Amino acid sequence: MGDKDTASNYVFADSKIYYSTGSNSFNASNARQVRSFAMSHMSNNQQKTACPSDRTTRKRRASHEETKRLLLEQEDTDGDFQITIHDSGPKTISVGTADSDGYRKFEIRGTYQLSNLLQELALAAGHGRKHVVLDEARLNENPVDRLSRMIRNLFWDGLTRRIDAEGLEAICADPKNRTADHSPRIYIPYGEVETFSYYKLVAETRPHLKLEVEMLPKDITPEYVKSINDRPGILSLAMRKHIDDQKNVTFKGVPFIVPGGRFNEMYGWDSYFEILGLAVDTRIDMAKGMVDNFVYEITHYGKILNANRSYYLTRSQPPFFTDMAIKVYERLTDEEESKKEWLKVVVRAAIKEYRTVWMSKPRYDPITGLSRFHPTGLGIPPETEASHFDHVILPYAKRLGLTIKEYAAKYQALEIQEPELDSYFLHDRAVRESGHDTTYRFDKRCANLVTIDLNSLLYKYEVDIGEIISKIFDDNLEIDGIIETSEPWFERALARKEKINKYLWNEEKCLYYDYDISQQKQSIYESVTAFWALWAGCASQEQAEKLVKVSLPKFEVLGGLVSGTEDSRGSITLDRPNRQWDYPFGWAPHQIMAWRGLENYGFMSDARRLAYRWLFTITKSFVDFNGVVPEKYDVVTLSHLLKVEYGNVGVDFKFVPREGFGWMNASYQVGLSYLTSHMRRALGACTSPEVFFKHKIARDVPAVPLENTSITEHKRLKALVLEIDQNLSSVSDSSTLDSTVIKDDTLPVK
Repeated sequence: MGDKDTASNYVFADSKIYYSTGSNSFNASNARQVRSFAMSHMSNNQQKTACPSDRTTRKRRASHEETKRLLLEQEDTDGDFQITIHDSGPKTISVGTADSDGYRKFEIRGTYQLSNLLQELALAAGHGRKHVVLDEARLNENPVDRLSRMIRNLFWDGLTRRIDAEGLEAICADPKNRTADHSPRIYIPYGEVETFSYYKLVAETRPHLKLEVEMLPKDITPEYVKSINDRPGILSLAMRKHIDDQKNVTFKGVPFIVPGGRFNEMYGWDSYFEILGLAVDTRIDMAKGMVDNFVYEITHYGKILNANRSYYLTRSQPPFFTDMAIKVYERLTDEEESKKEWLKVVVRAAIKEYRTVWMSKPRYDPITGLSRFHPTGLGIPPETEASHFDHVILPYAKRLGLTIKEYAAKYQALEIQEPELDSYFLHDRAVRESGHDTTYRFDKRCANLVTIDLNSLLYKYEVDIGEIISKIFDDNLEIDGIIETSEPWFERALARKEKINKYLWNEEKCLYYDYDISQQKQSIYESVTAFWALWAGCASQEQAEKLVKVSLPKFEVLGGLVSGTEDSRGSITLDRPNRQWDYPFGWAPHQIMAWRGLENYGFMSDARRLAYRWLFTITKSFVDFNGVVPEKYDVVTLSHLLKVEYGNVGVDFKFVPREGFGWMNASYQVGLSYLTSHMRRALGACTSPEVFFKHKIARDVPAVPLENTSITEHKRLKALVLEIDQNLSSVSDSSTLDSTVIKDDTLPVK
């Protein structure tokens, strides 16, 4: 048994290990075994020459460059350097076995195995291999295991960045920079003399970087931020002193995870979900470093930023900082006093952010006592595509006989005053601060809305800070000479809960809505972020039950949860195109928040069902499209090939995906912890949710005759049967869950 386990561990090892050990090691004894061989194609009816018993140990031999060339020539018919179900090749190729010195041939068949072969050849090349001995089991590996392994061993590393001499080239690249000035530039906080000197030295000793180093002013005003929009740059993050090989004291940047693609910086709310995934994969040092970087941002930039680029200095993102810190703290293995000292620094920063950002003007609304997204930036957001606002500016430009470019330049220079555009761009920046850019939910009104998502998060802040002070610091935490106790924080949470119920809860519709403070009424847009109240614990048990029974079916579709309902989105036309945070699109944060929220209130069967739907969407694309893990999906059609603003991130790669997408990776690792063993097996077989859940109903319950029942009643009974059936299965399989992942969410405050 031990030998089998060792062999299995090797076959499915990280590519760094697999392509440098065993049959793929560089030692002399293996040099003869891995010489190249002649490849031939097999017809579909050609007989295989090996016994069936050989299947479990069969290994493929390949000269990877020649094999890759032939593979792409034959199978990649659309020329995108991937093998997918859209390619029209024969979907079969012959390779020689290692034990026959390439004489015996075996077929590799189907999109999944062929794309895995392409991926493995690319990975082997990346590790310096010219010839490869490849285990067959690695090509037909269970897709759930393969994807989870790639996230753990490959994707997180591919998304890791560090801001220091070694990491600057990777992090300074900004695909969103559409100015004429593409010089690498880093901005240092006011007064950080050591950091400034370090980067100045880097610029001098590494002239090929052409690095420009600038220090920010003490007061970072909206006017200043606008003035440097034509000189965008990265913002420095936390650094640690380091002793180099020559015993010199230098600095190393604290590493972090970026979302991927054009998002090549550390983002606010993305990081929370990435940390959840890192926690599942036991990468706690990375998670802790990301929290440390946010402490740095709050300390020096005044807030957790949308991301650490200069044009984001006036903008934040949905606040998850306290729960982020708790997740890391619970997994630290340091001495208790060291852990507490670290947490004290984090809580100090969280309290500062809570008071100066979310509970201060302009984000705090004194009438409702709730908060809103309301950044303080000026002018046109610079990070968008060049033509993004053309349709908005065009009518104003026509009115003055100017081109769009001319009008935009004059507007930015304040030569043209246009209050309507000022209002438009205020709301647009607020949408971007919300993280939901863009959606008809917030169209031209975001800064006027106190939202259910933001106020659920702030309720959680208040509860978390109270719990930390009470349970970890014995209800006595000194911060800057002031003693913080838990009672005022619990009182703030209770007051916010009452205001959420007053302004945001709709008893008739059994759903939370945003509240428009300018119109003094609830919005009518139905958003899945209503379920964030369950994640935060600010709903009563009765409200939770109504949300699940009445409102959850509005958002649940084949591939998971849609961002909003189709009715709320409205009709789509050429003049009113799809927005990416509306129906029919689904996003990882919404899924994770709903799973955790449902779990908090005892709806584990619903959480598992939704997790299965979402993970199936990811797994099916992974299998059919060369290992792709994109930013988002159409969860109605289960497609990642989207015709929507900004397209989709994470789909443009050659041969092998190396990053996935940050929060999508996390949702997969977290989601697996919700599945029973039976569900995981079904997922590995790519069993559609329709088939999986229909089979469970048909197996256990007599059919309900339609002729004797209304369609509405039939659907209700079917849903009821499903819920009963899954509750039974959840009890029998509950021991399969990873309790370290799902046990630690804060319960509702009583």
